[in-house]
This record gives sequence, structure tokens and C-alpha cells, in this order.
Amino acid sequence: MITVEGTLEEIIYTNESNGYTVAILETSDDVITIVGYVPFLNIGETLKVEGEWTNHPNYGEQLKIANVSTVVPATLNGIVKYLSSGLIPYIGPKTAEKIVERFGVDSLDIIQYNPERLKEIEGIGDKKIEKIMEAFEEQRELKDIMVFLGQYDISPSYGVRIYKKYGKDTIRIIQENPYRLSEEVFGIGFKTADKIAQNMGIDLNSPYRIEAGIKFKLIEYAGSGHSFVPKDELLVEISKILQLDLELLEDSLRDLAIRGDIQIENINDEVVVYYMPYYKAESNVSRKIVELSRVELDSLNMEVEKEIKAIEEEEGILFAQKQIEAIKESVENGMLVITGGPGTGKTTTINAIIQVFEREQLEIVLGAPTGRAAKRMSQATNREAKTIHRLLEYSFLEGDLAFGKNEESPLEADVVIIDETSMVDILLMNNLLKAILPGTRIIFVGDIDQLPSVGAGNVLRDIIESGVVKVVKLDQIFRQAEESMIIVNAHRINKGEAPYLNVKDKDFYFLPKYNPNEIVETVISLCNRRLPNFNGYDPLKDIQVLTPMKKGDVGINSLNKFLQEILNPKGHGKTEKKVGNEIFRVGDKVMQIKNNYTAEWKIIEDGRVKEEGEGVYNGDFGFITSVDEEDRILKVLFDDEKEVEYDYSQLDELKLAYATTVHKSQGSEFPVVIMPIYWGPPMLMTRNLLYTAITRARELVVLVGDEKYLYMMIKNNRITKRYSGLDVKIRQIFSVF
Repeated sequence: MITVEGTLEEIIYTNESNGYTVAILETSDDVITIVGYVPFLNIGETLKVEGEWTNHPNYGEQLKIANVSTVVPATLNGIVKYLSSGLIPYIGPKTAEKIVERFGVDSLDIIQYNPERLKEIEGIGDKKIEKIMEAFEEQRELKDIMVFLGQYDISPSYGVRIYKKYGKDTIRIIQENPYRLSEEVFGIGFKTADKIAQNMGIDLNSPYRIEAGIKFKLIEYAGSGHSFVPKDELLVEISKILQLDLELLEDSLRDLAIRGDIQIENINDEVVVYYMPYYKAESNVSRKIVELSRVELDSLNMEVEKEIKAIEEEEGILFAQKQIEAIKESVENGMLVITGGPGTGKTTTINAIIQVFEREQLEIVLGAPTGRAAKRMSQATNREAKTIHRLLEYSFLEGDLAFGKNEESPLEADVVIIDETSMVDILLMNNLLKAILPGTRIIFVGDIDQLPSVGAGNVLRDIIESGVVKVVKLDQIFRQAEESMIIVNAHRINKGEAPYLNVKDKDFYFLPKYNPNEIVETVISLCNRRLPNFNGYDPLKDIQVLTPMKKGDVGINSLNKFLQEILNPKGHGKTEKKVGNEIFRVGDKVMQIKNNYTAEWKIIEDGRVKEEGEGVYNGDFGFITSVDEEDRILKVLFDDEKEVEYDYSQLDELKLAYATTVHKSQGSEFPVVIMPIYWGPPMLMTRNLLYTAITRARELVVLVGDEKYLYMMIKNNRITKRYSGLDVKIRQIFSVF
């Protein structure tokens, strides 16, 4: 074993998934190649490396690393290189030179022990000092934690996620119970946590292990949309994972139930298991639905039919019978569901209901599950609509999401109208209904034939199928809508009928292509040339490619790479940052892929901050406006106005969005939708997925692919079964109400 010390001059290669690195180290005597599993090295760092010499057949002599540690650089040049390495945000080469010029060899001590003095450097204020201090401390902690995690074969990419969750308590928490990782750290499954536990010597029969396996499986089922799991199915699945006898699992199930972590129930003569948060949510929602729908309302001093006729005269419209029914029922019921497909007049009906209640000077609140859906609702009604989270005044208390509006502080409204209700899961519905007082009218609007919520539950469908809540289904396609093949075909597809394709001068086209390469080439050509030339469509803002899959030749990963190369190629002045397998470049179209309730945004006009707020949500689209290597900050503009800054450590929240999955498009609307039609797993290639995709388009749909797969999707009316007991519970409570 030999020991060398030197400055890291170049990183030739690094594997971000496991930290394997090939780098050049300049010592006082020589320039050598070092290789090994060493994450988070930065050019300019002074390293002390222990290892053995090896001889690679192609690359020659290399020092294989056994141990590595960072040495505080002693020379002025070394300090400049260290600070310029990108290790610390807001300190790039120019700022590093200014710091060293001002503080000399004491620069690192100043940063660590007397950071206030950094204000002496032009361009560094309180906010930058705070960020610099956080990063300096984080890097020191992170390297110590990585050494610890490395003993248990935890890759650097997982290590960063673990550190983000637990910070300086990481080592203590993992030593106490590594199975917490599978419950609490995004992306780390039970198998990874179990591997760590085994490496730490935890017994295979440990109650920690069994209970963690049960909870993990229940959370995994919830992630697939299920509120509960049949007990027998759950035990079989857990037994496969743990390789243990069912008897041991039964004992742990009982213990978890006694402690209140799970609930064992009988639904439709079958024993089922709930993870407790979903049981409480489903029970509370069912109780509130019965309570709100059965409550005796204050009578309104109005003649509804006269009001409807007055609106018809003022607006120059004639309501269909079902629309009139919906307006009347909204006045007479504490809870109402209005459902229907595209072109059936849901928006017109909502606007009429709003006008009726406004004439009585009632307080009306409008909401939707996503920012995009709320924005569309605002545009359609000419009134403010908020996300349900904003309506409920969400905040974070000790890292957990909390709502300011609840039973103790209900929404101040006479009428609450929620659009796109098919997207609302059981947990969000629970928090919404907690904030609704009996006597407040609540109206749910949605299309049950679209894909269900991403989260657990089948809320809108269960409310309808319970038979307890008044439901009005709008089923008449209006004359103007009948002229659109998008709407006509959506209804045909929904009924299992073949769509009309390539009708002259219409808005629904199918381009036959029979292999993936042809499909991809055609999609690119449509985005880049044909549609912009045809009708002046903006390739980035007007056209959205939707596909059922993430992987494969026509999945989003492949399509985004090709579309980025064509629509936003590498160019002079376009800074970029590589993250995993993706490159984020100035000008790229991106999507937020997880809710971040604390992300700060600003609306800037004429160089001044006009408005500030918090919250960026799963599915929000934006464009990268800058990539700053010195400050290690990437900026994204959402909704053409909200600017959000991402530290490089947060970039796993973004994904390129030239193409996105149909699931992620829910609640959105685009002028043009292009969809590749090719083979995929039957569980994905379904009728309601196709229906959801084409109803995202406002002006034009272009399908590209093999017709046989289009007709297979239309015939595949498979609606993936969701385990949910909401409809059963609603009926049970109603029977004794």
C-alpha cells in the first residue's frame, strides 16, 4: 500500500450510479492516473490517496484507490482551484480569485469560521453567504457519510438521497433501523434497505425486517392506486420478498394492527389490509360524503327556471335538457357530480351555475387538483381558481405537509366547485372534505372515462357508483363540437368504435408507419417542419408529443433525446448541465416530476419582482432560461411568468418534456397532440389511455404508427382494477344515517 498526495487536475470518467471514477492527480513529483469508487471528487481538490499500483492493458499504470481523503490546500493556487471546482455554489473562478486575493491563505478559515467577512467581496451578500456556508458544511458531512455508506455497498446516487432526508443524523438513523429508508427515502425500495440491513448483520427473522416488508408492500400498492390489499394476496407477495413462512408474517400483521399501523377489515366478504393513513382517509371521506349530500340546505329565494332563461337570453344560448337538470340539481343538493366527455358542455354548465349563485350573492370558490387544471378553469370561467392545495392553505410543519383549512378552520364559502375531479386521490379528497362545512354546496365536475388519479383510490367513480350522491351525466355533443373530429372520435373511441381518420380539412389525422425508426423520424419531422410550416405552430409551446411508455424506441426517454437534438441543439452560448442520462440546456422544455411545495417562485416585470410565492407541482411545464455553473443554479420559467431557481442537487425533480407520458398530461390541454402508436404492454395500451391522450388536444391530433395497434387499444377496454372500499363504505354509512 502506497500513499500519495496531490491536486485533482482532471476527471476523465465518472459513473454517477456507483461513483466509479478515473482521474488525473498531479503530485509534487509526477502526474498519475487514479481509479476507484470515489464519488464527489472535484477538480482542484487536494487529495491524500492510499492504494496499489495496477497495470491496465490499454491505459497503462494506474493507482487503484483503497482510501481517499480531502486535504485542505496550503498554497494560494491550490485554494483558488479548490474554491473554483464547483464544490460550493456561488463561488466560481472569478469569485474564488477575489476571495483569495483578499484573504490569502486564510480564505478557507474565513469561510468556515468567520463567513460574515465574505461581504467584503463585491457581489456577495447575506443570501449568498448562507448558501456558501450550507454547501461547505454539507460537503464535509457528505463525504464522511459516503465513507460510512460505502461499507454497505450503497451507491453515491442513493447516498445523496439518504443524506438529503436525514442530514447529519444519517449514520445514527441507519444504524438504529435501516428499514426506515424504504418508507422515508424516495426511490429506495425495500430490497435496497434489506441489502443494507443484511450487510449490517440484522437477522432475517427480525420483526423490524418483517414489519418493514409489510409496510413497504402496502405503500407500493398505494403507489399503484390501491387503497387496500386483500390479505391473502398481500401475504403471498410479502412471502416472496422476505422468503419467510406465512405464520411469521401473520404474527407481524397482528402486531401492526394492534399498534394501529394497519387496519384489517372485511370488504365484500373478503379480509383486506389497509395502511392506516388510507383507511382513515377512506373512512372520513365516506362519512363526509353522506353528511354533506344529506344535509338540509337553506332555501334560496329564487326561481331557478327563470334564472336559467335569463342566462340563455343574455348569453344567446339554449341549454340542453341535461344541462338544465345539472343547474337545478346544483341548487337543490348539498353535493352534486357533473360528468361527461368532451364537447358535452361541462364548462358552459359550470358558468351557468356560477351565475345563478352569484345572482344570490353567494360566496363561490373554484378549485382543481393541479396548477394547469386550475389555470384552465380560471380562463374558462373568468374567475379565480386555485389548486386544492392552495385553497386549503398548505404549509410544511417539521417537514410534513399540513393544511390551514380543516375542521377547526373551514373554507369560507357557500358553494365549492372542483373541476377535473377524476384526478383527485383519496388523501387529497379527505383533506378537502375536512374543510367543508355542512350546508356548503359542493359540486364535483369530471370525466370518469379518463385515466384515474395517480394517487390511491378511485374517488370519482366510487362516489358515482355508491348511488348516494346525485349525478348528472351530460351526454349531448353540441353542434360546434360535432364539427371537431377530435371530439367525435373521442366519443367513438370511448364506445369502442373505430375513429374517422384523415377526413379532409378536419383536425384528426393518422399517418401509417410500421417500424419504430419511421415513427420517430415522422414525429420529429412533424414537430420540426411540417406542423410549423402548415399552420405556424410553435414546436415548443404549441406541440406536445404524448406516449404511453417511458422506455423503448417510442418511449419518452428516447423521443426526448431525439427531439432535443433537433429542436434545441447544442450551440454557442447555450450553457448546459448533465444529470444522469439527461442533458439540461438553456431553452429546453422541462417538466416538474414531483410536488415541491416549498420551491420559491418570482414573477419579474421590468427588472422588478412583481409577485412571489411558493410551490411547483408534479406535471408543471416550463423552459430553462439559464444554467449557471459558477453559482450551480439552473432557472426555469413556468407558465411564461414564474421563475424558479434549482440548486444542482435538486435537478432530479426535472425531466425533459418535449415528449411526456399520457399519465403526466392529465389536466393539461395543448393546441396540438402527436402520439406514436406502436406495440406496448396491454396494461398500458388501453382504450381510456388513448381517450385521455386525444382529449388533451384543442386544435389538432396526429397519430403516427401502425393501425393494428390503434384498433388493439380501442378494443382493450381493460380498466386496471383498483382495490378501493369507498363506495362500499358510503353505502354502509348511508344505510344507518
